[in-house]
Amino acid sequence: MTALTLSTSAAPGLRADAIVIGVAKGAKGPVVAPGAEAVDTAYDGRLAAVLETLGASGAEGELTKLPAPDGFKAPLVIAVGLGAEPGRDADYEAEALRRAAGVAARALAGAKKAAFALPVEDAAAVGAIGEGVLLGAYSFDTYKDNGAGSGTGKNTKAKNGRTPLAEGVLLGGKPRDAAHKAALARATAVCEELNRARDLVNTPPNDLTPAAFAAIAQGAAKEHGLKIQVLDDKALAKDGYGGILGVGGGSAATPRLVKLSYTHADADKHLAFVGKGITYDSGGISLKPAGHNETMKCDMSGAAAVFAAVVTAARLGLPVNVTGWLALAENMPSGSAVRPGDVLRMYSGKTVEVLNTDAEGRLVLADALWAASAEQPDAIVDVATLTGAMMLALGSRTFGIMANDDAFRSTVHEAAEEVGEPAWPMPLPEHLRKGMDSPTADIANMGERMGGGLVAGLFLREFVGEGITWAHLDIAGPAFNEGGAFGYTPKGGTGSAVRTLVRLAELTAEGDLG
Repeated sequence: MTALTLSTSAAPGLRADAIVIGVAKGAKGPVVAPGAEAVDTAYDGRLAAVLETLGASGAEGELTKLPAPDGFKAPLVIAVGLGAEPGRDADYEAEALRRAAGVAARALAGAKKAAFALPVEDAAAVGAIGEGVLLGAYSFDTYKDNGAGSGTGKNTKAKNGRTPLAEGVLLGGKPRDAAHKAALARATAVCEELNRARDLVNTPPNDLTPAAFAAIAQGAAKEHGLKIQVLDDKALAKDGYGGILGVGGGSAATPRLVKLSYTHADADKHLAFVGKGITYDSGGISLKPAGHNETMKCDMSGAAAVFAAVVTAARLGLPVNVTGWLALAENMPSGSAVRPGDVLRMYSGKTVEVLNTDAEGRLVLADALWAASAEQPDAIVDVATLTGAMMLALGSRTFGIMANDDAFRSTVHEAAEEVGEPAWPMPLPEHLRKGMDSPTADIANMGERMGGGLVAGLFLREFVGEGITWAHLDIAGPAFNEGGAFGYTPKGGTGSAVRTLVRLAELTAEGDLG
């Protein structure tokens, strides 16, 4: 991953492939942002005019390249748009810095070193710029040959042979400032694990089976001193995990339930994160139509986010206990697959009539939620690419939040917005519960078609232990980006919800969970 350093050096004397500066959208044209004063001076104070001549406006995501002035040791200046200029006495928002740094880092693929002369008002800005660089420079190229002819599937070069930016120097960041160093260390830990989650989402399902995912979790547990328990199909059958077994029964790749635990000696709170880990979703007997299968390797994004969040909490040494539950299965059609009309007995003892085998995520989550509830954590948050209905409601960049406690739902929403993950609070209308009544079982896995994302949330609520605060994040939209890269978000797996979960763990450690 890209290396990050802090430096108080002046931009002109720094040896690098490029100097990155910020430009904002002002009332009368582009405005050079703080941090680029030395660059502006080298252009005789006319840098904004030069950029405007080149067509720059300062709009978010805009990128303009121009030759560096005489005397600079870097040959190139890259001006990246920050969006609207903040008002008087206001700083640039963290997300604007994060996105700008990400745009520049993507454009710098192939470069060895770049200096980021973006506005640094405080440690939070250092962390935001660092995150933008590390997330924007991400590239998944494990399966690309790039013409090398090696056939190993282990090539680390980016597309067209351009490696990700090797080093980013954050100008204005103080190497001896404890807060600045801590912010950069936090950004590094969060982004390394978030990028690992992206790798998992992008890995083809023939390589990332439930057993393979569990093995990766075991390796991370050993590396970071975490406790881990893996239940295979035999253990799941012995303990009565009917939901996970039912979903995974149609595949030759048998299911797993992984419990990953981080504990801290000074912790007095316990969070449980539960992730949907369908390593491939064909829809089962209720087979998905053509055109809806190609990206279904991403249906384990919730489990990837939970895995990354637990490891990050350990790396940051947060004084809070965090348990991650990864409900892993492959949903395939075969003679042993669960059928529409079958009834499953869940781990909770409740029976579920399966009306649609493509509504499988809620079945594996239900078992994991009940298992998590048995430990009586202070709060449970589940994360899942659960419903297309949530995508219809909120689009491809925003995830929905449902909860059994309004205050907790607000806390989760605020945490998501704080770290730059667009989210929106959604209701759990009681009248929709009746649609899941079954004449055969305690509940059906489907209800009314309209409001399907909310119906799924109501189904999950049935499997949360009494008196336990719970929230459900439906990340079906933002988990996998099928369009072009933007900001610090790549095409493919995004690592959605990782930063929200980490922030919730930090808030809990600080006593501010709400």
